[in-house]
Amino acid sequence: MRAHPPRLDASVSPASRPLATARAGDLEALWRAALDSGEGAAGAHVIHELWMRGEFAARIETALAALWKQAAPSIPEWLPMRYVDWLPLAYEVALGFRAAARGRYNVYLVLLDYEDRTRGPYGVYVGMSHLPPALRFDRHKAGIHAAGSVLKRGLEVLAGPTLHLQRLARAEALRIEAGLAEALSDAGLLVEGGH
Repeated sequence: MRAHPPRLDASVSPASRPLATARAGDLEALWRAALDSGEGAAGAHVIHELWMRGEFAARIETALAALWKQAAPSIPEWLPMRYVDWLPLAYEVALGFRAAARGRYNVYLVLLDYEDRTRGPYGVYVGMSHLPPALRFDRHKAGIHAAGSVLKRGLEVLAGPTLHLQRLARAEALRIEAGLAEALSDAGLLVEGGH
């Protein structure tokens, strides 16, 4: 692997795992280079790859903190701000859904805080909207047509797993929203939404 692989920018979907074949030493070199240069997208791809490989939670959390400190303005929206142990599972499940028709609706996931529950610390809300997921999340948190679980427990949008489920026809988005919620629940996650 070259020291600077092609196109490690924010437009590359994390689901494509552009660093899947990278050796551990190459990932470490890319990580250092991303931190030194403040390249949030490259650093995000390195963290994402480590996450998908099952790296220890403490290492992911440390890397997230360092990247947010060094390169916050250039970090892609798909990189979560905190460690979620089931994120690889969410990618795997979400990648099983495809839409046949394009439109203006988006399927999205919101990380929920269930620290106070025995099945915590996190759950997920599955939603669908004609608004971009980040804007819809802001509206939930402002109490505008809000789902109670997102209003009370919503932490952040988990954009990565559903990047391929944007700009769908309404009927497709409704079908996928319900199916994704059911599939994530069947996989053992604490799920809200998915109406």
